[in-house]
Amino acid sequence: MLATLRADLRVALQRDPAARSRLEVALLYPGVHAVWGHRISHWLWRHDLKLLARSCASLTQWFTGVDIHPGAVLGPGLFIDHATGVVIGQTAEIGEDVTIFQGVTLGGTSRDHGKRHPTIGDRVTIGAGAKILGPIVIGAGSRIGANAVVVKPVPPDSVVVGVPGQVIARSRPRPASSRSDLDDALLPDLVGTSLRSLLDRVDRLEVSVDGGPLRHHVRPSDAGVWSGEDFSI
Repeated sequence: MLATLRADLRVALQRDPAARSRLEVALLYPGVHAVWGHRISHWLWRHDLKLLARSCASLTQWFTGVDIHPGAVLGPGLFIDHATGVVIGQTAEIGEDVTIFQGVTLGGTSRDHGKRHPTIGDRVTIGAGAKILGPIVIGAGSRIGANAVVVKPVPPDSVVVGVPGQVIARSRPRPASSRSDLDDALLPDLVGTSLRSLLDRVDRLEVSVDGGPLRHHVRPSDAGVWSGEDFSI
């Protein structure tokens, strides 16, 4: 247990550039406190001290703003950054070296007993506000974009964006030794890419049918900026 708690401090220092010392993390990081509280409540849960386990989980939620059911399984190396609003359901399972940001929900989609929450593979990064719902598996090395809603299984080494979540296979799989995948600026814009492709096809069709110059279409520039001339602003 002590070795696991020390490992939780180590991963927080590795993944949060704002962290300055182990003492600061141990005293002031609610995400770390939430994981520590869960490790205690989960031990109680497994030893059939259910009421005490739920009491410990409720106290941890009150202090940290993170709601983790004591029955959930959290692997080593989990880091919950900023922490507030994270919800992890009873039958959720989280692998090794996973990073979770604020507002994430690992929830269920039914009231049936049995497995009803997600299984998260190793080295997965889950962006702020993302919702992963149901007994689905998120493959190892994947990244869930901020505010994505995921209700279907995700293969390993994938990126998921949008509502509902759209799965994109990585062109370059992430090595197991690489750092956490955190840059939201690199997430693809599937709707924008599809719209630009459609407009380009319309342009080619109009040229082939009319034989004249291209007509003006409302669209963003190559830099992704929309022109105010097309709007009443």
